Amino acid sequence: MPVLSAITLYPIKSCAGISLDEVTLTPLGLMTEQIYDREWMVVDGNGNCLTQREHPRMALIKPTIKATTLELQAPGMLRLEIPLGLPDPASAPSLNVRLWDDTVQAYDCDALTAEWISNAVGAPCRLVRFHANAERPVSTKWTDGVQATTMFSDGYPILVAGSASLDDLNQKLVAAGRQALPMNRFRPNLVIDGIEAFEEDYAESYQIGEVVLKPVKPCPRCPMPSVDQATGEFGPDPMDIMQSYRAKPELEGALCFGMNAILIAGDDQRVRVGQEIEVTLAF
Repeated sequence: MPVLSAITLYPIKSCAGISLDEVTLTPLGLMTEQIYDREWMVVDGNGNCLTQREHPRMALIKPTIKATTLELQAPGMLRLEIPLGLPDPASAPSLNVRLWDDTVQAYDCDALTAEWISNAVGAPCRLVRFHANAERPVSTKWTDGVQATTMFSDGYPILVAGSASLDDLNQKLVAAGRQALPMNRFRPNLVIDGIEAFEEDYAESYQIGEVVLKPVKPCPRCPMPSVDQATGEFGPDPMDIMQSYRAKPELEGALCFGMNAILIAGDDQRVRVGQEIEVTLAF
């Protein structure tokens, strides 16, 4: 029986994740202690999203959820504490930020936070938080018309990957004289054991207890899987190996690993590592 083998929540887009034993599933993605996946984002002076694609050192910014704060750590820097309580939407400073083709409202964190995050990233930037009044609908092109929303994820609220898919890729890398890669290079929220390699590509749904997830779109890959999440440096890029068998014609030949998913049942239900998953295939 397939089981949920790993859960990772990323409070800040493109920074380190937090490994969890259990989590709450919501339409906006993973949530724990009232903190949502990719609820914060780093932006430049014009409000444009910054990621490890341009700034691999972001991998070294490690968040920890405390009782009342989100604690940030980075090599050679003092820790920073960010209050977890939401600002007052009526009075808190806000700005419009851009993520790909979307422009959404966000809370602007203070000057001290901006200085800290700029030093950690190595470029002038600010940290913003998804605004309580903001809404970011996903593209329904891939959801069969099902309406869904997300925060600062690339496009959909939950990313799922199978451990056998990584094993398959690593076998090819090792056969080519390369090092095997850890799953964190691909930054999924949920990892499934007990399915065949890339079987997640062909799933109609995943049911975990009362939670039902609908896979909607293969996840196209940029150069980020070449960033070593432990060092914040670019390393060997697996894209050339993936080019031989992971190009998706329906995405104009994009190289894909993992499936974006949306929640269609079980809002606010908890799931845990080791829980059995019923995988329904689309054929």
